Amino acid sequence: FSFRKLWAFTGPGFLMSIAYLDPGNIESDLQSGAVAGFKLLWVLMLATIIGLLLQRLAARLGVVTGLHLAEVCHRQYQKFPRIILWLMVELAIIGSDMQEVIGSAIAINLLSMGKIPLWGGVLITIADTFVFLFLDKYGLRKLEAFFGLLITIMALTFGYEYITVKPNQEKLLQGLFIPYCQGCGTPQLEQAVGIVGAVIMPHNMYLHSALVKSRQVNRADKREVREANKYFFIESCIALFVSFIINIFVVTVFAEAFFNKTNADVNEVCANSSSPHSSLFPNNNETLEVDIYKGGVVLGCYFGPAALYIWAIGILAAGQSSTMTGTYSGQFVMEGFLNLRWSRFARVLLTRSIAVTPTLFVAIFQDVGHLTGMNDFLNVLMSLQLPFALIPVLTFTSLPGVMRDFANGLFWKVAGGILILLICCINMYFVVAYVMSLHNLALYIGAAVLSVIYLAFVAYLTWLCLIALGASFLACGN
Repeated sequence: FSFRKLWAFTGPGFLMSIAYLDPGNIESDLQSGAVAGFKLLWVLMLATIIGLLLQRLAARLGVVTGLHLAEVCHRQYQKFPRIILWLMVELAIIGSDMQEVIGSAIAINLLSMGKIPLWGGVLITIADTFVFLFLDKYGLRKLEAFFGLLITIMALTFGYEYITVKPNQEKLLQGLFIPYCQGCGTPQLEQAVGIVGAVIMPHNMYLHSALVKSRQVNRADKREVREANKYFFIESCIALFVSFIINIFVVTVFAEAFFNKTNADVNEVCANSSSPHSSLFPNNNETLEVDIYKGGVVLGCYFGPAALYIWAIGILAAGQSSTMTGTYSGQFVMEGFLNLRWSRFARVLLTRSIAVTPTLFVAIFQDVGHLTGMNDFLNVLMSLQLPFALIPVLTFTSLPGVMRDFANGLFWKVAGGILILLICCINMYFVVAYVMSLHNLALYIGAAVLSVIYLAFVAYLTWLCLIALGASFLACGN
């Protein structure tokens, strides 16, 4: 083992880990703490470990083949399913981009004490990506260092909230290591499912398999390939451990301070602290519901204005750091699936325009509640896209024709298959629960029709995956 070699391979894992810290994840964390207290920390830990194992497969694919996941999909799948797959992944990237725009706009609004309206914050986020594109010209290592700085800002800001609130350490450890949720009902179950959906991102598999190609590896030398796989895995472990600690900061802050609080409790404290936002919380005995905007407000009411502004800085860092990873993902996916090379400027202009337009309309014509409510819908959208990343990753890393001597063994085939089945089932439950909560017959019918098409395509990918895993009798002679 060499620390110098580890440093040489450090970078891709930290860029990948940013997807575990985007505004959608932060919102899921704070809602988990407010709804279930410390009881779902073990779900967060399990989801992060599962995410790490799946990211390992994506990184190995890139290291061994010299191709990223989208390029392998282009080579291995037929034209029609390949285009459908590309559209699904693009949908996930645009959804992630919208979450970043929403988070950044809310953070800018909080930092400006409401002087910059939400639609103004949305417009500001249009420009920020292009700033990162200029940074990119100075080299990948400098860009990786900049994102390392943003992760550090998140650790410091959310760490400040953690120190200020002083969560109960005994409850924290119990929540982490005892997989049980005493007294939990449907809201807590849905929140647990939402954590899995928010943590494991579909486009992140495509991104990680491409980022590892930035390091020179002699693929003719098995020892060198094995060494690269080892160091990339170690780096991913460190990066995801850091992201996990930051997520724990957010969950425990809201678990300690706001679990079992009512709107009336918060309204009274905000009114006593002369907060201009006390009207956000009606004076009733309903359980407090928070999002990234209300989260900052209640922290300001309970722990002073510094807590609000530091929270907003952390959310801004989360939104900004996620922006460039979405840009990279989009570029790799388009180049891989369509063999189409656009300039980054044109690529960003297209996806950012698609992401900003609906967000801008909601910000102009609706309130902040509707804007943050979009995050829940977007988490559902990305949950639906997960099979279109996880199934191809398992398929291709199990094929000796693609991975040669580094193809998955029996353990990884079985474990990977079980994990992906578990994640897909959990996310389908999440989607069904979300649609049922809308109480709209037309939406039920539309969702049923789309579900048939969706499940048919997932079944097709699963059929090919099972053949790759060794069920050759399913190949029908082809």
